Order: sequence, then structure tokens, then C-alpha cells
Amino acid sequence: MEKKWWQKSVVYQIYPRSFQDSNGDGIGDIAGITSRLPYIRELGVDTVWLSPIYQSPNDDNGYDISDYQAIMADFGTMEDFDEMLAKAHELGLKIVMDLVVNHTSDEHRWFVESRKSKDNPYRDYYIWREPKNGAEPSNWGSCFGGSAWQLDEATGMYFLHLFSKKQPDLNWDNPAVRDEVFEMMDWWLQKGIDGFRMDVISLISKEPDFPDGEAEAGGYASFQIAANGPHEHEYLQEMNRRVLSKYDLLTVGECAGVTLEEAKSYANLDGSELSMVFQFEHMEADFDPELGRYAAQHKDIPKLKEILSRWEVELDGIAWNSLYWNNHDQPRIVSRYGDDSDEWRELSAKMLGTCLHMMQGTPYVFQGEELGMTNFPWTSLEQMNDIESLGNYRQLHDRGYYTEEEGIAMLRKRSRDNARTPMQWDDSPQAGFTAGTPWLPVNPNYTRVNAKEQMAREDSVFHYYQKLIALRKAMDVIVYGHYRLLEPEHEALFVYTRTWEEDELLVICNFTDKAVPYTLPEEFRGSSVLIGNYPQVPENLQTVRPYEAVVFQRKTSGLC
Repeated sequence: MEKKWWQKSVVYQIYPRSFQDSNGDGIGDIAGITSRLPYIRELGVDTVWLSPIYQSPNDDNGYDISDYQAIMADFGTMEDFDEMLAKAHELGLKIVMDLVVNHTSDEHRWFVESRKSKDNPYRDYYIWREPKNGAEPSNWGSCFGGSAWQLDEATGMYFLHLFSKKQPDLNWDNPAVRDEVFEMMDWWLQKGIDGFRMDVISLISKEPDFPDGEAEAGGYASFQIAANGPHEHEYLQEMNRRVLSKYDLLTVGECAGVTLEEAKSYANLDGSELSMVFQFEHMEADFDPELGRYAAQHKDIPKLKEILSRWEVELDGIAWNSLYWNNHDQPRIVSRYGDDSDEWRELSAKMLGTCLHMMQGTPYVFQGEELGMTNFPWTSLEQMNDIESLGNYRQLHDRGYYTEEEGIAMLRKRSRDNARTPMQWDDSPQAGFTAGTPWLPVNPNYTRVNAKEQMAREDSVFHYYQKLIALRKAMDVIVYGHYRLLEPEHEALFVYTRTWEEDELLVICNFTDKAVPYTLPEEFRGSSVLIGNYPQVPENLQTVRPYEAVVFQRKTSGLC
């Protein structure tokens, strides 16, 4: 395996709108990010991924871009960006930008032109189809609920939007579109950024006849029917040849609908496409069979283990994994697979961090994860902002799946807004995020859960994450070691080994608030403790305590 810098990296994701406000308007901004870069450096990560900061009407919080080479006024100016990039590099931090090129905003100049007439030069920049039997061209559904097709009255044709109707999909089959995208990417790379996180990149190539799929709870076929289309890898390889291969980058593709076999192409170690992909299979382990994420949680620890382990084993030596529990699209992991009560929040946050950071792949830390931030106690729809959560709630509520009260209870567990509440910096008003009124409410637990308190306390979640990150930087067995799952059917414990040259680790994580009997494998008896989330580990471990995580280390005779 040729070793790459990003294999040893840990990436910190910033959601700019919610990270730090510098001017009191209640919205996080680039100057705010710059002011907090020393905090990120202290945590120990070396790479920062920024969610979109481009010019946008903000229908989907910046993922609807109207100008790829301008900064949204809410966030500041291009001069602010240049200053932030220079400061990051001065601190030894790399900057990865979000690349959103499956779709644009309907206010992008390309689409403004495209919808003017059928013979406009920009018409073929987007996906237009005639009505089928007087209705939509197919039953494809939007990720945000409803049809993925929108009728445009001016020309009597439908355009495709796999997300909001204000996010029309680009037509990647048009070489002119690819030329425009690649030129824009190169412009940013010449500025000095260090890579791209590519939004829903697995959707850029569609089946040209748009076949109907099986309808789901909302009455339409899942938007993921569009994933991994006929020219997907051809277009990414072209992107690699023309742009990516000219720089030393981290590239990660958000790949809806990706399979293991597909991932071996997307993230192949031959470097022909991307560095790694985000897969969603483990994020769907607690989904409802009918309603997906928009239903009660169904924790299935054996299923979660099976998914994560399969990706670990089958990509080893072939392609590279990305490792994540949280991002801007997921509820907080400590409220999902841990316990966000005062009694267990910190222990379970540390356990979940241990479980993930000891695996093979590049870990991603979402802002506040290193503090054990939790879901928000939403009480009304008016408090919320997320277009996806509210759109799917309304659709399922109208179809009788739950009452408003039941729906709000569901959103408390599932909404993307849980990840987007402001970063909790200290116990001052609005958690030190803003001097004004924040665009989303601050979680009321900020007086107990905040960065200032945790940085001052040695046994905090922050300092535990700091240790996990430092261990990855120091130990090849954590970065490259082969993975083996133990106790696959155990309902509470997630146990696995990592082996590399003469080092072997045993990782034990208890996903419950109950003590669980466990016999330490004979070969690890008497071995040293590398890290654990309890102050002391008994010399002869016989019980794994509630939400305990412990990693044992031993020397082998070169088992690998």
C-alpha cells in the first residue's frame, strides 16, 4: 500500500452557519471560523472540511449554489476566505471545500438561461423531459419529499431535481457541463485548498430513460434509484485525469446508494478516482423498514457491527474507508447510539469515539462531537429549519403516519437540525456563539456542555478525543492494521482486533448502560491498556462496565 497523508489524517467538519458568529447577526461566518482555528489545532486534527460557503439563495442552507466562485454574503467575502486559508496553513491545517455539482440553484445563471427556451444554448446544461401521458416523466422521488420532476410552465417541460425544486440537476452527459465544473474546481485548487468533499457525487450519471422504480411511503420511488449510473466512473476518472491528479489532495465522495463493489472503484488505492467515499449503510442500521429515518429508532447492535465490519474487511488493501458517526445530515450520535442523560453522556460519547477511531480509515469529527453535544429538545415545528425534515414530516403526516405530536417526537430523534444547532463554546448567553439572536436555537444544555468547561477539565470528552487523535498519529497499527470482528452476535458488546506487523490491539465497547460479563481472550491477559474511558481497568477483566470502552495492546510474533 502506498501511504498517503490523508490515511493518517483526522478531519474536522465545520458547518459554517452554526460554528462561530463574528458580527452579531446570529449566523456563523468565515471570520468566526478563522478565530477558532487555534481550537481545532489544539484538538489535534490536521484537516478541516467546510460545508458550502458559496453564493446561494439558501433554500437548502447553501447546498443550492448560484455562483461557485463567490462567497455568500452571510459568511463574509472572498478576502475573508483568503485570510482564513492562510491562517489555517500557518497552523498546519489543510482546508477541504464542499463541492456541490450534482445540481445548482435555480438562480444560477446557467439555469436562468436554460429555462428561457428549448433552443437556448444552456438548455442542455440541465435535465429536461417532455410529460409522459400528460404527467411526470417517471415516478422518481425527491430526497426532500414529493416528485423529483417539476413542470416549467414557460416551455411545458419538466426538469429533474433529486432534491429541492430550487436545485435542478446538472446534465453531466453534456461535455460543456463537465468542462465548466472542472475549470471551476481548478480555480479553487489554484487558490491553495487541499481537497474536496463531493456532495452526492454518486448521482451525477443518470439512466437516460429514467425508468420507474418501486414506490415508497411517500408515493414515489427513492431518489437513490439514480445512484451509480452508467457513466459514473467514467466521469470521475475524467475529473481525476483533468484536475485531481495534478494536486496532492484529499477527495471524499458522498455516495448515496453505494455498494461495497462500487466503493472499490470509487476509492480504489490505484488513485484513479477518489481518496475515499462516505457510505450510508451503517447510518441506516436503525432505520424503519417502511419509513426509513423518519420513524422510531430500532437499535440493532449486531446489524451495526456486521455492516461496519464488512466494510472494514472487504476494502482492506483495495480501497480506503472513511469513518464517521456524525455530520450535518445526521442527528447527534450520543443521542442515537449512546445515552445523552447527565449520568452517561460523557462515558457513552467516549465509547463511541473509541469504537470508531480505532478502525481502519480516515475519521471525521463533526463540530461539537468532541464535546458530546446532544440532540435538541424540539417542541414545535416553528423552531426548526431543515427543508428535508419538514418536507418529509408534512408528507408523512398528511398520509396519516403520525399526529403532529408524534411527528415532533420523531424529529427530536431524527431531524438534521439536531446537528445544526450552534456550537457550544462556553456558558455565556447563546453559548458564546453570537452576540445576537442565533438562526437556530442554542441547545439549553450549553451551560453544562461547552468547550470552555471541557478544555479546563482533564477527564472531559474533548481531552479524550485529543488522545484518540494523537494515538492515530503515532501508531501505524491504528491507521493500517487489519481488522477482525469478535463476538458478532453479542447484543451489547462491539469487540474487534487490529493487527499490523508486531502490534495487535483488542477494542472492547459496551453499547449499553448495563454491566456485561466478558472473558478476556487468553492472548490478551496481562497486556497493557492503551486507552479507556474509565479511570482504571481491572488487571483481570471479567466485566465490561456500562458504556465502557477499553483498548488493550500486545506485541505478537508478526501475525500479519
